[in-house]
Amino acid sequence: MHDPRIGAAVRVIRHRRGWRQLDVAAAAGVSQTLVSAVERGHVDGISVGTIRNVVGALGVRMELELRWRSGAIDRLVDERHAVLVGRTVLLLRRRGWATDVEVSYAHYGERGSIDVLAWHEPSLTLLVVEVKSALMSVEATLRKLDEKARLAPTIVASRQERPACVSRLVILPATTTARRAVARHAAVLDAALPERGGTLRMWLREPSGSVRGLLFVAFSSQVTGGRACSDPPRVRRAAPRTAACGRVHRPATRERN
Repeated sequence: MHDPRIGAAVRVIRHRRGWRQLDVAAAAGVSQTLVSAVERGHVDGISVGTIRNVVGALGVRMELELRWRSGAIDRLVDERHAVLVGRTVLLLRRRGWATDVEVSYAHYGERGSIDVLAWHEPSLTLLVVEVKSALMSVEATLRKLDEKARLAPTIVASRQERPACVSRLVILPATTTARRAVARHAAVLDAALPERGGTLRMWLREPSGSVRGLLFVAFSSQVTGGRACSDPPRVRRAAPRTAACGRVHRPATRERN
């Protein structure tokens, strides 16, 4: 929504409610001058939070939409998520798992969909996979994952599958950004999803018992024309020189999943 339309919408709703600008200002905890500026579309320099307070005082919910190159950002986020789901499915199928994607459920008010629901017939293991292209809220992610893992046996009951155990797995992109997010929330994630890396990949090949794990998976290089879709490319800087040794050589390092 453009700035003038924000102002016009605020003004129309205020008139419809029979409020003065002073009434809106008092309810929002701002000045009447600020309310007037919003109504005239002069929102530059006003924080998003303040505008939310103004429209919220009128009973209006404000939602932001980001656009890039005439397209909604949501499409780009969905594309990254879809690519990561595809990589996850490929990883599991290569290890003998049968997979379903976007398995929806509705159980006594609990609704949603499981990104990947995997079944390992030899061990009768059911795996609930939550795929995140970005880790935004750890608490919400773990809460929803717990719900899905709890309901998973009921979801597959119609297929005559009776799991001996239910495991849960969170998939994140193998990017520096995602690894830093995990590091910031290490105390919570280490307790909730203790299995990682090689140990988890070995379990996926030969599952035994239930696990709770987190795994980094690389994006396909085909998405961006040969370059793995991860963090933005970094600018190469010249290495510092020393008087005696010339250019300092730093061996390249590679991240491990």
